[in-house]
Amino acid sequence: MWDYYSNSGMSCSLVVLFVFANLLLLTTSTTTQKDMIESTINKTKHIIQTNLHTINNLLIKANPDDHRTKIALQDCLELGDGTLQRLDMVIRELRAYPTTNNIYNKASAADNLRTMMSTTITNKETCLDGLSHDAPSKKVRKKIFLGQDRGGQMCSNALAMIINMTTPSSDDRRIKKVVVSWPEWLSVGDRRRLLQSGGEVTPNVTVAADGSGDYTNVGAAVAAAPSKSGSRYVIKIKAGVYRENVNIPSSKTNIMLIGDGRSNTIITASESVAGGNTTFNSATVAAVGDGFLARDITFQNAAGPSGEQAVALRVGSDLSAFYRCAMLAYQDTLYVHSNRQFYVNCVVVGTVDFIFGNAAAVFQNCDIQARKPNPKQKNMVTAQGRTDPNQNTGIVIQKCTISATSDLQPVQADFPTYLGRPWKEYSRTVVMQSTISDVINPAGWYPWDGDFALNTLYYREYQNTGPGADTSNRVTWPGWGVITSATEAASFTPGSFIAGGTWLPATGFPYSLGL
Repeated sequence: MWDYYSNSGMSCSLVVLFVFANLLLLTTSTTTQKDMIESTINKTKHIIQTNLHTINNLLIKANPDDHRTKIALQDCLELGDGTLQRLDMVIRELRAYPTTNNIYNKASAADNLRTMMSTTITNKETCLDGLSHDAPSKKVRKKIFLGQDRGGQMCSNALAMIINMTTPSSDDRRIKKVVVSWPEWLSVGDRRRLLQSGGEVTPNVTVAADGSGDYTNVGAAVAAAPSKSGSRYVIKIKAGVYRENVNIPSSKTNIMLIGDGRSNTIITASESVAGGNTTFNSATVAAVGDGFLARDITFQNAAGPSGEQAVALRVGSDLSAFYRCAMLAYQDTLYVHSNRQFYVNCVVVGTVDFIFGNAAAVFQNCDIQARKPNPKQKNMVTAQGRTDPNQNTGIVIQKCTISATSDLQPVQADFPTYLGRPWKEYSRTVVMQSTISDVINPAGWYPWDGDFALNTLYYREYQNTGPGADTSNRVTWPGWGVITSATEAASFTPGSFIAGGTWLPATGFPYSLGL
């Protein structure tokens, strides 16, 4: 991930808007609040559209030889389009926002609204980060910064107003806790039929490298899938090594990839920052279409330890889940970019910041392994990117194993490994109920740049075991701590943190909603 950040303050006019809006929200009905939020979002859309026009003009005029800057501008166009889509979704969800006493529906709708607005802020940050790799791109970054910053601040204001409107009463919070902890109402039999190896899901199409399927590469199968599908579209990928970059765009919803086992079905490529790409665009597989599922597949970036940022899998798909998958690379292996994500029984291997991004992502029963990096490098398991304290984002590692690969174990004293470092100002990571080996340095966590974010980050540990779980010599930052309350810990379980009770049952994957 990129070693660059900026802390631009909110402009005076936006501060006035923020204060005025919140004062008004305190004294008006829900209907009036919705109207004001929608008006703010429509103004925000106008700013984003103007920004996209500026970016497109810069792309047209860009130096043809400046490959990376052109890619970064194309990334910005994709991210801006994604923001406009999310803002339209927010307006639709806002108009339908429940005004009845159905607390369950209210909580679900509120989580949707907060997630989508959180994503719009992340998209703005990602665009600017992509223009921070070298001198030519930084020069272009300056030309779009004010517009991007204004759009991001407007999104932050809308998010704050949504939280003001949707924050439940004390009675609502009590009821919500009861509702989201109900795994028993799910049909266990239905889930088992999907999970057990004897009960194969019938695919819509099959990909086979040897020509025995409908397609010989994964990208072609995805391209042929229906757009905006409301039902599950299953692509079976037979055993083989598929050397390609695969993009599941926002238009391809409810795609499911099923492999023949992570040791047998491997999708691999080697795009990297060292090779002239952006971090965002280096992903071997990029899953953006909502409702994406993957099972029994390895996603690999083979750029190697000298490739710098080189992503194996980037995920911006809301309500996405991964079961028995592997993500293998070195720096920046898994980009949990945005929205709500769940990983279960997966293997994630890497070196620097190898789980990073600003999604609301939960890892459960996963095997997370640090590997041997280049000389003088340190390993960071996570680098979380929350920039606004109202974003409902963070990385949660629950009931996992954190250890070293066989090549790192004999030399791990030469390559310090940490649970994470704060990429952005409000970085949030929770490691709980996990087994941590002695690969983790006793300090546990590592600073990003001096005292940046040490007061504003939220790093917590809870009921971990193993030699690396000893917290007696941990950092003493104001933002770090040990969770002592089961209630606080429960807020980071899949049932609460990613509203898993409302969507995980449909994945057919195993999960636990609570502690």
